[in-house]
Amino acid sequence: MSLYSKRGVSAQKEEVHAAVKNLDTGLYEFAFCKIYPDFIQNDDAFINVMHADGAGTKSVLAYLYWKETGDISVWKGIAQDAIVMNLDDLLCTGIYNNILFSSTIDRNKLLIPGEVLKQIIDGTQEFFTTLKSFGINIYYLGGETADVGDVIRTIAVNGTMMTRWEKNKIITNEKITSGNVIVGFASYGQASYESNYNSGIGSNGLTSARHDVLNKYYGEKYPETFEPTLNDDIVYIGKHKLSDEIQTTTFQQPAFKNVKTNITISDLLLSPTRTYSPLIKVLLENYFKEINGIIHCSGGGQTKCMKYLPKPLKIIKDNLFIPPEIFQIIQHNSGADDKEMYQVFNMGHRLEIFTNETTANEMISVAAGFNIDAKIVGHVEASHKKELHLKVKDNLIKY
Repeated sequence: MSLYSKRGVSAQKEEVHAAVKNLDTGLYEFAFCKIYPDFIQNDDAFINVMHADGAGTKSVLAYLYWKETGDISVWKGIAQDAIVMNLDDLLCTGIYNNILFSSTIDRNKLLIPGEVLKQIIDGTQEFFTTLKSFGINIYYLGGETADVGDVIRTIAVNGTMMTRWEKNKIITNEKITSGNVIVGFASYGQASYESNYNSGIGSNGLTSARHDVLNKYYGEKYPETFEPTLNDDIVYIGKHKLSDEIQTTTFQQPAFKNVKTNITISDLLLSPTRTYSPLIKVLLENYFKEINGIIHCSGGGQTKCMKYLPKPLKIIKDNLFIPPEIFQIIQHNSGADDKEMYQVFNMGHRLEIFTNETTANEMISVAAGFNIDAKIVGHVEASHKKELHLKVKDNLIKY
């Protein structure tokens, strides 16, 4: 059993998928988000989408950092995480504008004061204001903030997005087919619309990242940050403190240009999840007909694409990004093999588009204008079954 499973989490969410397997899949079975007919105005030319997601256990890292440093502004990053995990899922269906957002914050009031809530709420609105400058309009409707200390050990930050969208402007993944190439867009670096270097960690696999990177000091000082029934040998088993500095030059990543030489473990683990929305808005407006599918490599990492294949196909990713330093640190500390790492984490690109080679190269140029590294990471072949092959360090990993 993997460390991930031993800690009570699942990269593939097998039990969740089993629980919902009998639910209606909506109009398009392989769309990244569930799409329904327009129940608002009963217009056949439109569809409705409602989607929920959140920051996951990344809020525990924010809690540790805040308690250690007193820097309460860290919670604004958690607000962004909860938004982006919703927004970038919607991007995969072609939706990027005129979206309603409702937040859900559950806290243990004894540990999380109102000042933290204010940072999250203010951070939410500030992020929406930033997105508006790129023509991405999201309207904050408030939400539910509940004091549930008997349920939540510290805090959980989640949200729900809803929109009404033109049916002829959605991406359903039904066009993914043999001959497509896959463009991967880097999750790390510093996009033109980001104020700091982004490690690429996103908001998936943070339970492993936290326990595999940070040392026992945090478990001993903050027992409220982990499930008390876990065995000690899987709780905070890493070598680092949040304040430890990493020499970025040792990793030789191309996205380190114009980035400070020293970066802390907290910077890497708490990098707010990058949204691709400013870039994808441009790509959807200019290349919609050439886009056969879009996948957000979130829960399930580089294996996420398997779930959305519309028919038996073989995906071959043989030109992946070199994993940025945060994933190298996690793997070095945990001893996890490559198969588990690529199944849990995005490992360097968190969004991928299925298209033709000519369009792919044009998209790569557009991404460069946003200072986002992009490249063709793989292609699609005909097959008698759904399968995925990853080439990692000259080794072939099959799923």
